[in-house]
Amino acid sequence: MEIIYLESIDSTHTYLKNYIIDNGYKKPICVYTNLQTNGIGSRGNSWQGVEGNLFFSFAIHKNDLPKDLPMQSTSIYFSYLLKKVLKDLGSQVWLKWPNDFYIEDKKIGGTITSLSGELFYCGVGLNLLKVEDEFGFLDIDIDCQKVLVEYFNLVNSTTSWKYIFSEFKIEFEKSRQFKATVNNEKVSLEKALLNEDGSIEIANTKVYSLR
Repeated sequence: MEIIYLESIDSTHTYLKNYIIDNGYKKPICVYTNLQTNGIGSRGNSWQGVEGNLFFSFAIHKNDLPKDLPMQSTSIYFSYLLKKVLKDLGSQVWLKWPNDFYIEDKKIGGTITSLSGELFYCGVGLNLLKVEDEFGFLDIDIDCQKVLVEYFNLVNSTTSWKYIFSEFKIEFEKSRQFKATVNNEKVSLEKALLNEDGSIEIANTKVYSLR
């Protein structure tokens, strides 16, 4: 994975897409910064934070991912791998379905994943510092460069979806006390059924995690 650091950028996601349009895609590539001014969040929302937080986006060919990974669950997969790296460093971070990072009951970041042609684009925003009372922040100090190296080593290891899902479905129980957005409405996850492809069935609707 090639890793490009920028001191500040409006959106790592937008920068990366434009970079690949201009230069082509040759291998997995990541762009990261500690200051993002106009980040892209799920459902068209923005994800911004104070200077010193971590924002990164990467592109990877779908053929470089595990063969058993459902395309619609890449957001869960990429998020859970990062959670594992942070957990190994001593954090109590957990993953709320499908793509939100939490410390206890406060969101500290999230993931957005999309498929464009043969490439998956994944963007991550993570609060390392306090933004406002509504949101939390990571409970450990990290070296962003080292975390990204460890993270992409894990991505490159192509850990099977079956293994990741076996862990995530246990952690999913924590999500039941929260709500998720379904058809632009907040719906309780208390009685949601988690399917093996990472989707959930809730309010008579099947919902996938791909954003």
